[in-house]
Amino acid sequence: MTTVLAIDQGTSGTKAVVVDPAGNILGLSEIAVTPAYSSGGAVEQNPQELLDSVVAAGRAAVDQSRALVDIVTIANQGETVLAWDPKTGEPLSNMVVWQDRRAESVTNRLQDKSEIFEQKTGLVLDPYFSAPKQAWIRENVTKQGVVTTSDSWLLHQLTGEFVTDVSTASRSLVTDLDTGEWDRELLSHFDLQDEKLPKILNSDEIAGVTRHFGGIMPVGGLIVDQQAALLAEKCLEVGEAKCTFGTGAFLLANTGKRAVRSSAKLAASFAWRTELETAYCFDGQVYTAASAVRWLKQMGFINAASELDIKAASHHDGIYSVPAFAGLAAPRWRPDVKASFSGITLSSEPSHFILAVLQGIAAQVAELVDLVESDMGSALKTLRVDGGLTQSAVLMQSVADLTQRTIEIYPSQHATPLGAAALARVASKSGGWIKDSVIEWAPSHVFEPKWRSEQAQEFRTAWATAADSAL
Repeated sequence: MTTVLAIDQGTSGTKAVVVDPAGNILGLSEIAVTPAYSSGGAVEQNPQELLDSVVAAGRAAVDQSRALVDIVTIANQGETVLAWDPKTGEPLSNMVVWQDRRAESVTNRLQDKSEIFEQKTGLVLDPYFSAPKQAWIRENVTKQGVVTTSDSWLLHQLTGEFVTDVSTASRSLVTDLDTGEWDRELLSHFDLQDEKLPKILNSDEIAGVTRHFGGIMPVGGLIVDQQAALLAEKCLEVGEAKCTFGTGAFLLANTGKRAVRSSAKLAASFAWRTELETAYCFDGQVYTAASAVRWLKQMGFINAASELDIKAASHHDGIYSVPAFAGLAAPRWRPDVKASFSGITLSSEPSHFILAVLQGIAAQVAELVDLVESDMGSALKTLRVDGGLTQSAVLMQSVADLTQRTIEIYPSQHATPLGAAALARVASKSGGWIKDSVIEWAPSHVFEPKWRSEQAQEFRTAWATAADSAL
């Protein structure tokens, strides 16, 4: 009977929940963090702000719950990196966020080795992943200390250990997808072969202990945020898939026990690995979802995300948006592409721009569904979804219409910490089957396609033309 403090450290905020053995949330705290967006594709975060948010949110959730916490777990951003001093723990750089595109200079010069990276890691050679960012920091910021993903620094601050987990390591471009170990040849291509690297833990291992949240608590059940949501939504069988609508939109599909590579240029990585079981996944990314909505707010089209459904037009009126504010991922993998609108006339209104952005997000998700189905060799009957933007009925109906699939809304806004909590239960029991630790759920809402398949295809063809023009 395990009570878990699960912390979801994300791009725009840190969420901490205390979850009892039945999956009930006893305590909840959310603290916003603010990435800094600059010209040239820079996206950075203040490391101390993130650490303070983790500690403050965790303490607040524990205090609110009045519960005895058995274990702490952290879900992390996956590809965000920084340099830091392993002796003092002090940051030596800002955090370079997963959306940051400046490492394109690193990946461009390695394009002749792209096939090697794809075969060994299952990932496309792109600045989205962590190793190119680590190399960029070494070349442009500092040669001192260690350079790691954000989870290793946070865990060091909390426990004093120097570790990461297998799902995070598999998002690096320097981890062998078959073994889950660092690959020295790949590290050398980034000139990272002499770096001190964190120990890679299984998803059910204990990383250490912490005193930051009251008493002495073990820390374990570590995982990337998107894989945590895949677990919470109980995508435990091959071909089951979810899409999280947060800062970006991320579609993950369970691909089974053995590592497979995508022929459609999806990312392949570890979903989780425990003593008893391993699961891999395909991952497709839409880099800007809620961040595209933030742009709508900045431009004055809306005052808050809650106005999306009120102010969106009922028809796109010929306007198509490619909301590539941080480039495009699969299948194009073009970090240099900029956002665009087409079809604008003198009759175009703000409501058309709002709908166009939402439909542009949905069109990218529909492309990812096609890629997953092509790789898996079977159709998805349903797509499970979570995240803040699932509250927009216009967006969810657009996803249903353009994918021509049933969309099932996860009933909680806390899929990521609930998924991490399931792994923490396994870790705290020193083993066991994951399926026995995931809480059962039923969708809070279901969206069925309203468009005819011909209408969906007509829109998607026009949108794809706009996307190709943006290239």
